Amino acid sequence: MLCARRLGGFGAGLRVRWVSTSWSPVGAAFNVQPQGRRLDLFGERRGLFGVPELSAPEGFRVAQEKALRKTEQLVGRVCSAPPGPQTVLIFDELSDSLCRVADLVSPPAETPAAEVEAGSPLSPGRPRHRSGAPVPSRGHACSCLHSSCFTFTLHAAPPWPGTGSAATSETDTDSDLVELLFWCWLSRSSYWHWTQADFVKIAHPEAAFREAAEEACRSIGAMVETYVCPSSRTVLGRGAPGLNTNVELYQSLQKLLADKKLVDSLDPETRRVAELFMFDFEISGIHLDREKRKRAVDLNVKILDLSSAFLMGTHFPSRIEKHLLPEHIRHHFELAGDHVLVDGLRAEVPDDLVREAAYKIFLYPNAGQLKCLEELLSNRDLLAKLVGYSTYSHRALQGTMAKNPETVMQFLEKLSDKLSERTIKDFEMIRGMKMKLNPQNSELMPWDPPYYSGVLRAERYNSEPSLYCPFFSLGACMEGLNILFNRLFGISLFVEQPAKGEVWCEDVRKLAVVHESEGLLGYIYCDFFQRADKPHQDCHFTIRGGRLKEDGDYQLPIVVLMLNLPHPSKNLPTLLTPGMMENLFHEMGHAMHSMLGRTRYQHVTGTRCPTDFAEVPSILMEYFANDYRVVHQFARHYQTGQSLPRNMVSRLCESKKVCAAADMQLQVFYAALDQIYHGKHPLRSSTTDILRDTQEKFYGLPYVPNTVCFRSVLLSMTS
Repeated sequence: MLCARRLGGFGAGLRVRWVSTSWSPVGAAFNVQPQGRRLDLFGERRGLFGVPELSAPEGFRVAQEKALRKTEQLVGRVCSAPPGPQTVLIFDELSDSLCRVADLVSPPAETPAAEVEAGSPLSPGRPRHRSGAPVPSRGHACSCLHSSCFTFTLHAAPPWPGTGSAATSETDTDSDLVELLFWCWLSRSSYWHWTQADFVKIAHPEAAFREAAEEACRSIGAMVETYVCPSSRTVLGRGAPGLNTNVELYQSLQKLLADKKLVDSLDPETRRVAELFMFDFEISGIHLDREKRKRAVDLNVKILDLSSAFLMGTHFPSRIEKHLLPEHIRHHFELAGDHVLVDGLRAEVPDDLVREAAYKIFLYPNAGQLKCLEELLSNRDLLAKLVGYSTYSHRALQGTMAKNPETVMQFLEKLSDKLSERTIKDFEMIRGMKMKLNPQNSELMPWDPPYYSGVLRAERYNSEPSLYCPFFSLGACMEGLNILFNRLFGISLFVEQPAKGEVWCEDVRKLAVVHESEGLLGYIYCDFFQRADKPHQDCHFTIRGGRLKEDGDYQLPIVVLMLNLPHPSKNLPTLLTPGMMENLFHEMGHAMHSMLGRTRYQHVTGTRCPTDFAEVPSILMEYFANDYRVVHQFARHYQTGQSLPRNMVSRLCESKKVCAAADMQLQVFYAALDQIYHGKHPLRSSTTDILRDTQEKFYGLPYVPNTVCFRSVLLSMTS
């Protein structure tokens, strides 16, 4: 039976088509095609995420200035207050004030695996092959084999190498301390996922907002390079002479941690956060003299700029003259006049020639990108040596469970040896399938495994994704998540009508997360659907972290989940493949972590926890997504209401074991490459030669001349 139903606050803003009464309000809301919001002539325009300043692009500068004024006040407070728990509270509020703006406008931290080190402030997102096969975790824990999985971060705040203490002997610290404070916190905010990336800059559909965010991104560094001294109201330049107030900024925390009686009086959470703040100071070069501190700041700025430039370059499609491609495969790519644009690897296209062309064109070396990468690696090495480490890898692994790069490489080599026989068997199976389907060209090449492993899975277990899609409508999956969260945590999801100007696109859904006894926990903005110029990564952004405020109220977290799903149509809801469904569960695991991680301090809230735990909730959600006891609660045919048969769930789970060793071996290759790039400098050869040698040693498939894997690595790293 069908009926038209209003969907609470959501229905007030959308015209709802006929939907099955079997869907809950949340499920129905996500199976509805938005038809536009009712005309609102008198509603107040609140701004993005309810931030009044962000009702227009010009508001980014207003937000920065507001943050600077608050920063000035907080620095004055922390410098004048006696050491104690209040010191940590004010530091955390200062971090929140700075990072709140950075969270909206800072450069993205989704740096490709091939150019980022384990545990670096710009560690990439979670690995996922373009074929849809997930590689658990972006390197926080679990079974991810990207080298950043060794970022088991900060179990203690270790002393500076060779000094026993991070304390600087200087008494004339200058405003570079403030810059170091900003950069270490900005790095830390990027460090936990790339959830802290520049959301507005990369996701807003309006060019004016994107440009304003990009300008704010450039100027936010300048904001901390000129700093107002609270006591004298003097604007300090970067080379300004030291002032007592800035000395006290660092020393207030130093004095607290140096006083054993005070430290013993702190509760474990406060002590831990104080140690993390101090560790951030130390690893950023607080122990250096004035000139070297200035150099550290300059290197941090340059590294951030290079990372952003490199990342942006990976998003640009490769161009080739149209006549160079066989005519019968051109329709697989975008045409632009006399050129063909190749913006991806086309890993799931059956035609071998299409995949080969996409691989060779998309991964063709770009001189500008190679130069940018080499400069980035060089500057990271310079920063590491400046602050007391032999390599950037040693700096990144300081304070982690792995402890040093030698342990990491020993693990990777041992794992590669253990995988070797199974990987060879996987490649033999894939080669056999290619020979069966294409006997004239049976040599196995790097563009083959994603496609032919998928064919093997479908053939052996009848697990063709299209068979499952009708059971996994987006609304059904959201309903399943709502049921699961309610049973696990006593939490319900409610669709709310956003205020005018609160969201950046009309198809963004706003979810209120409500606990059965504690009430509202926070908000999740669901930006799930494809649109022009939207990045092709699935990811979780923390817009605002939760924390206990001084007045006793709790600052509610705000997050965005960004996916790239097809739009529902008038007669067809958005249907997910099993891989899409699993990824939705994964990302919602991050969102729930942000909602439930109700820490006192935002510096460690939600996914800002130690990195060996940050992926645990989302990996756990993937297990729920593959458990029939969960799946049968929501997976039903969008037309007939039939539940997904149990044997189909079993086949799907078994199919994921096919070619698993080869998939894991690829991640070992990425991890080893990462370690070598951030090891001893100068590098023994060019980055491309190192790529070739490492691929041949750790992967097993031949290197294709005139290709680089940086783009493919990035495209496999989605969070």
